[in-house]
Amino acid sequence: MPRSSPYLLLSITMVLWGTAFSSSKSVVGQVPHSVAALLRFGGAALALLVALKLFGGRPAKSRTGWRAPAAGILGVFAYNGFFFWGLSLAPSLDAGILIPVMSPVLTSLFLLVTRRERASTLRLAGLALGLAGAVVFFFGAGGDVGGHPSRLAGDALFLLSAACWAAYTLIGPRVLADVDPLRATTYATCAGAVLLGLLAVPDLPGVVWSELPPSLWLHVLYLAVGGSAVANLLYYRGVGAVGPASASLMMFAVPVVNAVCGFVFLGESLGAVQAVGALVLLSGAVLAAVHGRLARRPVVAASTVDTVDTADDR
Repeated sequence: MPRSSPYLLLSITMVLWGTAFSSSKSVVGQVPHSVAALLRFGGAALALLVALKLFGGRPAKSRTGWRAPAAGILGVFAYNGFFFWGLSLAPSLDAGILIPVMSPVLTSLFLLVTRRERASTLRLAGLALGLAGAVVFFFGAGGDVGGHPSRLAGDALFLLSAACWAAYTLIGPRVLADVDPLRATTYATCAGAVLLGLLAVPDLPGVVWSELPPSLWLHVLYLAVGGSAVANLLYYRGVGAVGPASASLMMFAVPVVNAVCGFVFLGESLGAVQAVGALVLLSGAVLAAVHGRLARRPVVAASTVDTVDTADDR
């Protein structure tokens, strides 16, 4: 695979994810958040199962096949449980800023704590700046009592989503150690979709399916195929090729795409305090993540995660 190919795949992924925030918000506006999550990832699981049947070939023998379903519990079920719940309380614009920006910050913080990367002065300053920006952003959300009284609670759920995604990114290379990306993505999505289905059971009887507009099903189709099945598959391929640290840097493109969609299609906006917090958060996250990549300390890999990530830095 050419050197540029993984980053092209990750760039496509970020566009798909960036547009998926506002599309998911449109679905949550018409069905309960648990049902919206099930529709998105139940559809994605079906699409991936068809793709696996057509293109998956024979599975290789593996003693670690449980890793992909376990990753799905974290990266599909937990992440989207918090994400869709947050969307029912706060604008998609907040999700598109907090999740993709805080995920690299949390990823970098974990790599520093576990001594897999060097704690340089600039990097620590970037992390501190990013965390300060997050505090300002949350302060602004708490002040939005008139427009979105539940915005602060929704933003807290988005932060939990970011933590789940950071962990999901870090364990990605371990999942791919001996399972191909299509099979790993399918297993993870199916495991997460089953749990999301159980979560949605209490809300399903209250949905009047015959009254749902055709536009909702268009959003569901796009989210299931483009924003979930295709995007998650491309992300797994990207993580496997360049490592979790490099892949997490690409997340900074998501707020830009999401902001355009939120402004244009949903009429969402940020208050002055939130806008300042978002800029500080983004600046700190970029400084922490980019400086960490430039000043990475060479180490002998002790795991698949380290092997993949260190190989990318050479």
